[in-house]
Amino acid sequence: MTPNVETTHDIPAPRMPARRTGGKIKSVSWRTIVLLVAPFTIVYLAFLIYPTIRVIELSFTNSDIAGVGHFIGGRNYEQLMKDPLFWASLWHTIYFIILTVVPNTLVGLVFGLMVVRLKRLRNTALALFFLPYILPVSVVTQIWLWVLDPNFGIINFLTKLKINWFSDAAWAMPSVAFVTIWWTVGFNILLFIAGLEAIPREYYEAAALDGAGGGFRAFRFITWPLLWPVTSLVLLLQLIAQWQIFNQVYLLTAGGPYNSTIVVLQYMYVRAFQQQQGGYASAISVVLFVIILVTSLVYLRFVRLRGNT
Repeated sequence: MTPNVETTHDIPAPRMPARRTGGKIKSVSWRTIVLLVAPFTIVYLAFLIYPTIRVIELSFTNSDIAGVGHFIGGRNYEQLMKDPLFWASLWHTIYFIILTVVPNTLVGLVFGLMVVRLKRLRNTALALFFLPYILPVSVVTQIWLWVLDPNFGIINFLTKLKINWFSDAAWAMPSVAFVTIWWTVGFNILLFIAGLEAIPREYYEAAALDGAGGGFRAFRFITWPLLWPVTSLVLLLQLIAQWQIFNQVYLLTAGGPYNSTIVVLQYMYVRAFQQQQGGYASAISVVLFVIILVTSLVYLRFVRLRGNT
């Protein structure tokens, strides 16, 4: 008796795709790659790399705003290190960062935890929080100039206070920081909600079965560690953005009163467009670029060390 043997001659064997190793195929593929990459490369070189190189070059000249001048070496940087208004603007920028980066992140986390627990009204609540973020900065500043008006503003009317929010040196920068948080926190909430929804529910269920409980313990040992990558991203984005603060300060306080809220970018603007000192303004921008780069690298190093531990 012969055993039953299944035949496979009816099943077609897989066919390997044909290959052509001629130079023509390779040239076409490389041409396609170049055509796809070229638009981005051209735009990147023309609008980022070249302006960066040009600003660095101008920082070593006494050029005006049109770029007309001659080479003076590092004299702009020497003058910058002795410029008291530059150091004041740097401190004001750091003060603004202290008032916004961590508080903005914490507010975004708290509201993200609240919104993600909603079932029926989640989209509505998220839309309300995100709506200010899509408003132009000019609209945002006009709203808050009216709300915080010392004579007719709603806040002073309801609280019976007589505070010049944007004209008092003690309140001006905190007020600008508050407006900034109100304006930008919606984006942070969106990021935190995405991070919270990415955490598997099974972790919380397993913790409940093991008697670990919920509430703060679940947040401390499950939510916070798994949410740290999103938190670190939000902090980094906030850090880079707040170093470049300009619009809110310019529109709300114009750097006043008595230069008590002038920030680095605004000082650069004054030097470049009001005093026609393009070379000196370029030196300010180069120093600010280096500061942002160094702080970002230090922060990323800290995040990497924390992740390893």
